[in-house]
Amino acid sequence: MLLGIVDYNMGNLASVMNAFKKMGIEAKVESNPNQLQNYDKLILPGVGAFADAMTQLQSNGMDDAIKAYAQSAKPLLGICLGMQLLFESSEEFGSTKGLGLIEG
Repeated sequence: MLLGIVDYNMGNLASVMNAFKKMGIEAKVESNPNQLQNYDKLILPGVGAFADAMTQLQSNGMDDAIKAYAQSAKPLLGICLGMQLLFESSEEFGSTKGLGLIEG
């Protein structure tokens, strides 16, 4: 099993990596959107503000890569802000469009 953790310059990457390491599961932090489809499972971690996170995801096409990954029906888990980003939008600090993978 190849587990990827999305790196979009925000989030709790070290905490997520350490959790999987403690469980004996190998995971890789991935910042290249072109590589996401190579993973069997994907984690979208998060700590921070919704709008800032979406700006980061959009800056290198990671938003589109995550949407394409979700269409593959492979498991995608959002943690905290990562879960919120899966929704259509957020009203945090103004209205911001999300990834639109979950209604709300």
